[in-house]
Amino acid sequence: MDEFEKVEKLRQRANVTYEEAREALKECNGDLLDAMVYLEKQGKVNAPESSVFKTSYEEQTQYKDVPATVLEQQKNTDKKSFGEKFKHLCKIIWEKLRDNTLLVERKGKEVIKLPLWATVLILLFAWHVILVAVLISLFFDFHYSLEGEGDLEKANKVMEKATEAADHVKQEFDKL
Repeated sequence: MDEFEKVEKLRQRANVTYEEAREALKECNGDLLDAMVYLEKQGKVNAPESSVFKTSYEEQTQYKDVPATVLEQQKNTDKKSFGEKFKHLCKIIWEKLRDNTLLVERKGKEVIKLPLWATVLILLFAWHVILVAVLISLFFDFHYSLEGEGDLEKANKVMEKATEAADHVKQEFDKL
């Protein structure tokens, strides 16, 4: 291949001017490959995009357990700051307090029905008086329960056990 053909081939492949291709070939003693590398080093030609091809089969483990991978990604993206978590917790607590009520009954008749948020406020400011009043009222056949949304069964069982304990104490006292 003569010099002119080499310059033309390099000019087309490297997308450079005739003078740049001729100078690169002159610097590399007519070697096309070295001239191409020379032009790349000067920044006149972009390096070729590399692709990797394999002839062996490798099992792809990234898609083996898709639900676990999705769950892990959600955990990583759902990371919230402490303030956001606290705000969310306060919102949940407020919704529970707003949507539920404390029902006080005596002999099957409703005596008091208070929103749970009001009950909590009263307990915060007058807990010493309220706890004594609740304990005494259990001995006078008052029953306490929670009504509203959510799973209140466990709390109601605890209140029922307190009522049963008070009834048991009354029965023991009557036996004396």
